[in-house]
Amino acid sequence: MTDAMRQTVMNALAALCLVPAPLMAEEHPVVVELFTAQGCASCPPADAFLADLAARDDVIALSLHVDYWDYIGWEDTFGSPRNTARQRGYARAQGHKMVYTPQMIIGGSDYEVGTHREDVIDLIDRHLARRAGAISLDVTREGGTLTLHARTTEARDTPLTVQRVSITPEATVNIKRGENAGRTARYVNIVTGMERVATWDTRSPLTLEMAAGQGATVIFLQRGAHGPILAATRIAP
Repeated sequence: MTDAMRQTVMNALAALCLVPAPLMAEEHPVVVELFTAQGCASCPPADAFLADLAARDDVIALSLHVDYWDYIGWEDTFGSPRNTARQRGYARAQGHKMVYTPQMIIGGSDYEVGTHREDVIDLIDRHLARRAGAISLDVTREGGTLTLHARTTEARDTPLTVQRVSITPEATVNIKRGENAGRTARYVNIVTGMERVATWDTRSPLTLEMAAGQGATVIFLQRGAHGPILAATRIAP
């Protein structure tokens, strides 16, 4: 290789270094919601699977405990009618008449049985592949305040809901009655609260301040209350 050719190659490599790198998958994590219950005999494998997903940087895994299995003998210590209402809202949005556990909802739009690992992972991969060029969502903490910045190059036809989720990172429960009597169960990213913080029309960038709170927090942008989740981020305690 001549000196001139070598210099040409070096110049080309230098130019490539100036090209912005594509966004990494963890910058656009996929939200996976598991609807589960301590009184559901088929749920423990799904709970364990969710723990595996929670270890991934490109997934935000949330455990939402429902209360409609409490009648069989064990009252779920994390069960909430709000979680049940959220699951039923998803069902109505898809024209479904029934809900079940364990159920995973991926990205607010795809539904799968929570123990079907390969199918869930395939859906996660599909969502990750579509995330390039997605809405930008950034949340910073300063003292007791969270500041949210969101922007997009293309306005959406439907406003987006800013959802704030409070979670307990991990808990172990000794289940004494019901279908899982005698089992010690481990749960991760347990949803303890969810609130709509704001609505964003996406026509201009959004800046929003809110109290930081004490625990771990997840914030995501969702079409309506039960539509696709287009961006999400997590904030450590």
